[in-house]
Amino acid sequence: MITLLRKLFIKDYQNVSDKKVREKHGLLASIGGIIINALLFSFKLLIGIISSSMSIISDAINNLTDFLSCFVNLFGFKMSSKPADKEHPFGHQRIEYIAGLIVCIIIVIIGVILGYTSIMNLINQESNLDLSIYAFIILGGSILFKILLALYNYKIGKIINSVALKASFIDSINDVVSTSVVLIASLIQYFYPSLWYLDSSMSLIVSVYILISGIKMLKETSSPLIGTTIDKEIVDEIEKDVRSYEGILGIHDLIAHSYGENKIFVTLHAEVDGYVSTFVSHELIDKIEKEVMEKHNILLTIHMDPIDTKNKEIPILESRITKLVKNIDERLSIHDLRMVSGEHNTNIIFDIVLPFDVKTSKEEIKKIIQDDFKNENYTIVINFDSEYIE
Repeated sequence: MITLLRKLFIKDYQNVSDKKVREKHGLLASIGGIIINALLFSFKLLIGIISSSMSIISDAINNLTDFLSCFVNLFGFKMSSKPADKEHPFGHQRIEYIAGLIVCIIIVIIGVILGYTSIMNLINQESNLDLSIYAFIILGGSILFKILLALYNYKIGKIINSVALKASFIDSINDVVSTSVVLIASLIQYFYPSLWYLDSSMSLIVSVYILISGIKMLKETSSPLIGTTIDKEIVDEIEKDVRSYEGILGIHDLIAHSYGENKIFVTLHAEVDGYVSTFVSHELIDKIEKEVMEKHNILLTIHMDPIDTKNKEIPILESRITKLVKNIDERLSIHDLRMVSGEHNTNIIFDIVLPFDVKTSKEEIKKIIQDDFKNENYTIVINFDSEYIE
């Protein structure tokens, strides 16, 4: 069904790396959500008012927030597809993350409001339920439509890897659970009217569930705005591709910046033979940058590091220092090792990559390595790098 809709409404629907195609997928998902949630809100609110059911009215208001959230997503996808301009040279794709964040904030607010109303009803012992068979039909139909909407959002969200649609998928699943709880409570109270507190109690449970889910989603959708590592599979592919070129001896200091799903910038250092012509090595670097861009749609910038391949002492020192740092923490690694000879001693200069959660301090690491070389004519110079890629 989803594939049929994509074929009908999206030209070149399989080319999801194209920002226009991606935008149309987002619009298709948002419009579907707007239609379904508008219908569910209208029917639930009508039944809730007729039956005086706080839990059904709460569920209807929850659908209203979903309706508004879909409008936010619609706006987000439309705005994120805008081309780069003078004020935003990296494009507008992060607006999609902001749209997802707004959806989460709406969910949290509605959870608080519903929780407060339910608690007040319990305190005041208010219950004027007048349930009918139509209430159960509406709730049952709502569950079915929400399951279909969840699958709809999940499928399209996975196709275009959308944070906003993933948030909407989770929200739809929450609606299925909350409406199921309301339906069960309504059935029980229909047969046992003396349980006056059940309606408001179920409404309170629904509000707590919505609140917890909203807070969790808030954390997940805000992370891309703060800055996270890109998908490890993408990093592995880039590393594999760069290393595959003859003339590349190694790579390090890979850093990636994401400004949206289709806007990724990567920088890295590539080691080349220092005795090969600079012009030849530079031509190779240009070729790699161009071909990675064509294959992955990623803007790659490579810094060229010449390696002294004729100095036989460097591999021995590199192996020795690598063993030292691995004894400190298995995750530590070194790169860019070089030797600068002086009149009385030789500087050994290299970088150590530190994971963010490493326990040993930089001073302790320096001391361990310097102590190992203290009786030799070497001066150890260490630069510490952060691990930007997981």
